[in-house]
Amino acid sequence: QVQLVESGGGLVQPGGSLRLSCSVSGSSVGINPTGWYRQAPGKERDLVANITPFGRTNYADSVKGRFTISRDIAKNTVSLEMNNLKPEDTAVYYCLLERSTTRYWGKGTLVTVSS
Repeated sequence: QVQLVESGGGLVQPGGSLRLSCSVSGSSVGINPTGWYRQAPGKERDLVANITPFGRTNYADSVKGRFTISRDIAKNTVSLEMNNLKPEDTAVYYCLLERSTTRYWGKGTLVTVSS
């Protein structure tokens, strides 16, 4: 059974930083694509960043240069380092792992950027 658990969300001021972590069990982040999505109130869930099994990364234009996705294969975790946060980054952030044709999601962690 594949399970993903996010952590690290919270309240941060504009310009601040947060690091999200996703702990994965039941499948390996080293051989399956993983990523982070976010969903703001009243909006659809959108891609933030993803990373392929080969380590290739991809980012939404709105976070390029500010966010960094990484993975630790030994710990089986995926992280999202978020810098220079803006109020428009406020959302619930979800971790994703894709295995074959199935998408596995975590329950999400709330990030609020506000002064």
